[in-house]
Amino acid sequence: GSEVSAPSQALPELAADDFTLFELPRRFAQTVADIDTRWKDLLRQAHPDRFAAQGAAAQRVAMQWSVRINEAYQRLKDPLRRAAYLCEIAGAPIDAENNTAMPAEFLMQQMQWREALEAACDDRDLAALEQLAQELTQQTSTRLQHLAQHLDGVRDDPAAAGELRCLIFMQKFSLAIDDAREDIEGHA
Repeated sequence: GSEVSAPSQALPELAADDFTLFELPRRFAQTVADIDTRWKDLLRQAHPDRFAAQGAAAQRVAMQWSVRINEAYQRLKDPLRRAAYLCEIAGAPIDAENNTAMPAEFLMQQMQWREALEAACDDRDLAALEQLAQELTQQTSTRLQHLAQHLDGVRDDPAAAGELRCLIFMQKFSLAIDDAREDIEGHA
């Protein structure tokens, strides 16, 4: 069918990447406040009620805009999703489902963490879980700094992708620790 043009107010190009859409620099380092402000501004501009006078077609386009703006917001506000998106638009997609390549030292670290989690669960040891959670938080912080360097500094997308896969694992592992903690506390 014929494309309905974007509502007459100057909304950015729908096909633009998230950073262009939000008028943000294309880099990993972002402030949440900037992202939030741009998101609210864009949603206000695209609100379907603003296009009531232009009829149902214009309102439908405004709705598509709102969906697009919200999707971009979800990607930009989450550091790991933002990093994955940067890798993707740079031509180095993470493909975390099929590509689990991680540095060998990290695979060793994973095994140690899994064993520590298992031992803490077997012993119903909340202090050990807490220690594991703290270690994970520190390591996450360090890896996020490395990720920022790879993305904003030297522009090493493959290295960034490797860091990101580690961070995605760590995010999931952190949830496993939370589950174990709740399980132990629930049966105390």
